[in-house]
Amino acid sequence: MTVPARTLATGLVSALSATTTGHRATGSTGPSSAPTDGPARVVIDLDLPGTTINRHLYGHFAEHLGRCIYEGFFVGEDSEIPNTRGIRNDVVEALRALHIPNLRWPGGCFADDYHWKDGIGPREQRPRMVNSHWGDIVEDNSFGTHEFMDLVELLGTEAYVNGNVGSGTVAEMSQWIEYLTRADDSPMASLRRQNGRDEPWKVPFFGIGNEAWGCGGNMRAEDYAALARQYSTYVRDQGGDPGNQVTRIAAGASDDDYAWTEALMKAIGTLKGRESKPSPFQAISLHHYTMSGPWGDKGSATDFTPQEWYLTLSRAARTEELVARHSTVMDRYDPFKKVGLVLDEWGTWWNVEPGTNPGFLYQQNTVRDALVASIHFDGFHRHADRLVMANIAQTVNVLQAMILTDPDSGALVLTPTYHVFAMNAGHQDASALDAHVLLPEEPAEVDGRALPMISASASTTGGTALVSLSNLDVEQARTLVLDLRGRSVTGHSARVLTGETSAAHNTPEQPDAVAPRALESVRDHERGLEIDLPPHSVVTVELQLGD
Repeated sequence: MTVPARTLATGLVSALSATTTGHRATGSTGPSSAPTDGPARVVIDLDLPGTTINRHLYGHFAEHLGRCIYEGFFVGEDSEIPNTRGIRNDVVEALRALHIPNLRWPGGCFADDYHWKDGIGPREQRPRMVNSHWGDIVEDNSFGTHEFMDLVELLGTEAYVNGNVGSGTVAEMSQWIEYLTRADDSPMASLRRQNGRDEPWKVPFFGIGNEAWGCGGNMRAEDYAALARQYSTYVRDQGGDPGNQVTRIAAGASDDDYAWTEALMKAIGTLKGRESKPSPFQAISLHHYTMSGPWGDKGSATDFTPQEWYLTLSRAARTEELVARHSTVMDRYDPFKKVGLVLDEWGTWWNVEPGTNPGFLYQQNTVRDALVASIHFDGFHRHADRLVMANIAQTVNVLQAMILTDPDSGALVLTPTYHVFAMNAGHQDASALDAHVLLPEEPAEVDGRALPMISASASTTGGTALVSLSNLDVEQARTLVLDLRGRSVTGHSARVLTGETSAAHNTPEQPDAVAPRALESVRDHERGLEIDLPPHSVVTVELQLGD
């Protein structure tokens, strides 16, 4: 059934009334549009660059969960799958093509059960452990600190190591950062050399526990805030090397728990001046997942209705509202934005694929997931003044993965989400440009918030600009004008990602069912360019700029 966009505000909301709750909050943010009497357009001032979009907003997450580490990244040196020291070559090649800026490890909930010394030394001598959070399976610790840092170097990325507060000790965390980053003959540096690594690694990011309000210890906000100050004190910059300084990230809130963020900011104290004393931690985290149903029945990854499509995209848009509101809490204590916000777990969370282990969180990845990712990126770009890092959950075989590996054939599949990351890679470290969406129809109201059918963002890196456009309409194509101002455009190219249906996805048998292709329906227009957007599609337009 075709649902015209202008009727969504009545028809769709009526259809969803039995399953949605909430109302539009004053001052909420997300994809927005202004009315226009003319054609749909996106207005961009190419000569007004803004905040730099930190490349770390395109970060990734690899937890000891399901088949993410074992069978995903790590297959062992004896595997028939081509590998380097046990790490899959094809996974590394695919992720290097994305220029992934950082990788978070070992969790997640797993981090607060993980004792790092169990994962060093000869593999055959490492003790086993129970992964109680994810499947209640026994792990042999064959993938530990050295294997992870080897992976980081193979990927050409940066390490985000998450320490254990829930079941660990201050001394344990202090020794880990010494083991990782100290260059001299200290006890932990000497132990690292005994295990085969002479030079220290660089670890730019270190997490002080994970989800301390839940699986990381079921703590109260004020209790964790005090521990975060204590533990952060002992995650020291080792040996005076200015090139190996650590950004300490306190475990922050879930969803709309603004009181948790306030407790952490109070623990820091008000940072009134640019020269205020250093904060015990330099960033705080936030976790938020997108799903179309309640926690107990999150919805199917591949079997969903048009109503569930729009509900999912509306809930994806809520992430930006949460980022904005947590940022507002932080602004009261830190007006100069010296402390960063890190969304180090985000993405879709569906019911697991039928017949798979429910503790492994393996799900398919469709065009809908691609649109969820594109909406997130547009929001990230708008809040790049405070949001300094984001990590999708997770990289391989878990939740909204970049890559799926077949357990029988070993085949590798790139997901639609992978392709959205690839198409948007040009925004990394670029200067954000405001992208104003003007639409002839009122936005839909879904799940208590306005949802325009076009989402957009843009950035520039001097002689080029990259424009990202998403058509959220599940069935109708859209024609819009890129209203380009301030600089001349001397050339352009465009790519589109979509599928035959909104549930289209890639498999070993059809690995390119959803893959980027050139978009030919781009025409010169008196205001700039005119573009035809297919239904349920993500489009990027690269512009070559003149004066």
